[in-house]
Amino acid sequence: MSLVQHVSVIDGVDCEPEPADLEGFEPIRRKLSYDVFIHPPLPPDEDKSGVAQYKVPTVTRGAQVLVTVLACAFASGIVFGFAAFKPVMVAEGVYSSLCADEELQEGADLCQKQDIMLNFFFTVASITTNMSALPVGTILDRYGSHVCGFAGCTFLAIGCLLMAYCFANSADAGYTVGNFFLALGGTFIFVPSFQVANTFPKHAGTIVALVTGAFDASAAVYLLYRMVWEATERRFTPDKFFLGYLVVPALIFVSLVTFMPKSDYKSVQQLEAKIKSVQDPLCDVHEFDEDISDDSELRLRRQRCAEARQAKIQEVDEVIGDESERKSRLEQEEERQATAGVWGALHGKPAHQQMATPWFILITLMTVMQMLRMNYFIATIRAQYEYMLDDAHRAIEINHFFDVALPVVGMISTPFIGFLLDHFSVPAVLGVIVLLTTAVGAVNSIPAVWAGYCTVVLFVTLRPLYYSAMSDYTTKVFGFTTFGRVYGSIICLSGLFSFSQYGLDALTHGPLDGNPIPINAAFAIVGFVVGTALVTFVYIASQRMRAKQSEDEAEERRWLFHEVIPEEE
Repeated sequence: MSLVQHVSVIDGVDCEPEPADLEGFEPIRRKLSYDVFIHPPLPPDEDKSGVAQYKVPTVTRGAQVLVTVLACAFASGIVFGFAAFKPVMVAEGVYSSLCADEELQEGADLCQKQDIMLNFFFTVASITTNMSALPVGTILDRYGSHVCGFAGCTFLAIGCLLMAYCFANSADAGYTVGNFFLALGGTFIFVPSFQVANTFPKHAGTIVALVTGAFDASAAVYLLYRMVWEATERRFTPDKFFLGYLVVPALIFVSLVTFMPKSDYKSVQQLEAKIKSVQDPLCDVHEFDEDISDDSELRLRRQRCAEARQAKIQEVDEVIGDESERKSRLEQEEERQATAGVWGALHGKPAHQQMATPWFILITLMTVMQMLRMNYFIATIRAQYEYMLDDAHRAIEINHFFDVALPVVGMISTPFIGFLLDHFSVPAVLGVIVLLTTAVGAVNSIPAVWAGYCTVVLFVTLRPLYYSAMSDYTTKVFGFTTFGRVYGSIICLSGLFSFSQYGLDALTHGPLDGNPIPINAAFAIVGFVVGTALVTFVYIASQRMRAKQSEDEAEERRWLFHEVIPEEE
């Protein structure tokens, strides 16, 4: 799972700040951007970029959505299937050169240094996926999704070639580099994919859910390969797999060259501005009308102009819906904002001021802990249950259950997560996350088979919920204007601290002698303490915001009352 995942809106309007903070604030609708450099957007009526959807056949746009979803399913997050791929790497002897002679003589499948290095192999890929969202977002905003697609194909191909070479020649030094490029290529494919939501704006929510679900499904690529590897009695070696996998970036490249849009489609706000401009009857009047002396000819010309305007309005309406549909969407968005309870808490404030508040500090601490905890579990699930159950066969069964549950639950849960984020307040969602976080750590500390399966179910439920809730929290609290800087800072800090997983692996194999229970229990305690602090703060803040809103509404009613009474007298 990636921190760049989200299941909610991809654009919106920030709450208008207090009068004292109005300097430099422009209430322009903005799209979700991971660009850390803030650039004032053009007003929608002046922004002529993008392709108009109504100029592209519906079948073509549908094919573009399908190809985008398939590209995500096969390429965006394959590195997160590491738990399924790790047994293959162990069997192929990856990093076995790090094992001591005594360990090899004992016939151990996996030695300590080898295990630590394999986990580091995954940690680098996970961090790359998240931290690369910043440069990818910057490139996306400046050059569009088409350029990002070509970059993604290139990096995926480089990663495949490096991995194939390393497996064919036992080149231990190149595995991590190859996985780095696979992760980087995946991000270049995934982040721009959300732009395809503008292909059919009326169905943007469904398309975003499909893209997100496809990302979760991509974790199953390694699982499918491992099943083939086992079915062929290990004859379909990893080097052959990665050479064959080159067909994925090749097909994406072909689609980009042939029928994928060269420029991104126009946003909803651009299309709405288009409607406003052509609704003006003055558009039927031109300077050269003065040269027409015949009134009937003039009326005919203006009638044709009016018909052309109405035809244009109808074309746009077919894309984004008529006035009643647009009004309904606006009402739904306003209801969603009201439900959040904290919407607009820090909108309009500079990023450095936002990041100096508990809103930022607490969610960052929570994310650092969650990312470290999740990466540790994915990398060590089999080793954990081999120790706790003292039964390698049971541990393998739990690992296999996890390999299937991770992508499947991720796909299934996407619409439910969207419903939860849209219909429950931010404090309530955070409360659910803290409950799941604590439960995962607690149950993961119980050395029993049933606890292993329960941990997997809780974990694969928590992961997509947390990462989707993160971007949702950031837009609702900090706003779209500073999203890139604020969310980027959270991602960077979380990524940097994730390198400490190397220390956790060393601690597990060293002083703890393979026992993961103390670390799991510590994660449960820290998650509960930090999470409770976050939920408490956000809940109190939401109550204060509602109280202030009630006071403002009461004051407005009193003001209106005093304004009306003198007029009646």
